[in-house]
Amino acid sequence: MNKQSRIISIAKNTIATEGNAILNLGNLVDEEFACAVNDIYNSKGRVIVTGIGKSANIATKIVATLNSTGTPAIFMHAADAIHGDLGTIQQNDSVICISKSGNTPEIKVLVPLIKAIGNTLIAITSNRESFLGEQADYVLHAYVEKEACPNNLAPTTSTTAQLVIGDALSMCLLDLHDFSSKDFAKFHPGGSLGKKLYLRVSNLTSLNEKPQVNPNTDVKDVIVEISKKMLGVTAVVENDVVVGIITDGDLRRMLTKVDSFKGLSAKDIMSKHPKKISNNAMAVEAMEIMDTFGITQILAEEDGKYCGVVHIHNLTKEGII
Repeated sequence: MNKQSRIISIAKNTIATEGNAILNLGNLVDEEFACAVNDIYNSKGRVIVTGIGKSANIATKIVATLNSTGTPAIFMHAADAIHGDLGTIQQNDSVICISKSGNTPEIKVLVPLIKAIGNTLIAITSNRESFLGEQADYVLHAYVEKEACPNNLAPTTSTTAQLVIGDALSMCLLDLHDFSSKDFAKFHPGGSLGKKLYLRVSNLTSLNEKPQVNPNTDVKDVIVEISKKMLGVTAVVENDVVVGIITDGDLRRMLTKVDSFKGLSAKDIMSKHPKKISNNAMAVEAMEIMDTFGITQILAEEDGKYCGVVHIHNLTKEGII
């Protein structure tokens, strides 16, 4: 087998090993899992997630997922906990301890301390009969037959299983909290996903100039307005109401039809039925309209009155596209 083929073979075997282990986790989810979820949900405290080594890395990811889906959580490193950080745990907190073997020295020191405080202890472990498994109030069984590592040493399959159990726990809590897309947006205001859920057209029109002319504006002044406002478009407005639109394209088409634009006004070259959107609509709706009709700008209005322009560059800059 050549080098290239060997690489492909190892990659496929790794994926298959971990994939099979993950599929088996579904058989291990039981009433104890449900009880642990309900205990966290009914608790008035936070979720403290702890571990050591690679399990600690997984713990930080589980904490991030819990926090972003409505369940307050804090990471506490198991080694640091027995050297002063145990004060992180408050009276009503639930503690999730992650360890493949459940028998590491740090775990054996930490677990009795947690039990002495009186907090609910939830184990994510591959070994139910371990020290951790026997001391925990609930065991979320993350059993794996072997690591993807050919020496069965490097944490690979086991950490993947821990992560998946954490995701399953988080999604159950999300459902119990009725965590909606609007809630998601509150916790992700800076991300593109969050922006799609909260960013409105008004947030974008306020960033732009507001190009407008009236129907009788001379074409020369129309060109000046479009150039000055730098959006490639101007609304044609009469009594605060949009009656048309003129784009760069309209100007180019005009120049192919006439030798001189002297005497022409906005009403002579405008398009009378421009695409419009409510200034209160979601920005993602503006994107959908632009995509459907192949346009790069759309006019916004509120209560029938002209508010401004949304340009495709606004959507790109905000990460909506």
